[in-house]
Amino acid sequence: MSRSKKFPISKSEADWREELMPDEFNILREKGTELPFSGKYNNHFEKGIYKCKGCSAPLYKSENKFDSNCGWPSYDMAIPGAIEYIDDLSHGMRRIEIVCAQCGGHQGHVFNDGPTSTGKRYCVNSASISFSEENKF
Repeated sequence: MSRSKKFPISKSEADWREELMPDEFNILREKGTELPFSGKYNNHFEKGIYKCKGCSAPLYKSENKFDSNCGWPSYDMAIPGAIEYIDDLSHGMRRIEIVCAQCGGHQGHVFNDGPTSTGKRYCVNSASISFSEENKF
């Protein structure tokens, strides 16, 4: 992953490859995506916190998760300061990429078509996050 910005948590590509599973590395470090409706957290609605799979930084609260029926876990907002927003002009369209503010790990994209009062849909790859139950964080 080539980014000009330096994030607080910085590791070599070799270190990331050693720490992450191949699918996690592809998504977090190479901006990949998982197939729709295939992710572990797509239909997961327990109370707790979703954290970055790369560095364990808290990113999303379960109270902000909703069923968007888009095939990926969706949230109407991130924890304040947890996400950085990057213009993404790939694939012939303009989108906003969302990355972990601590390690720069690719999470997915945010769209302005959410059904809640925020109007946002943070479309996130399950392989880019982990979950901690409400009473265990």
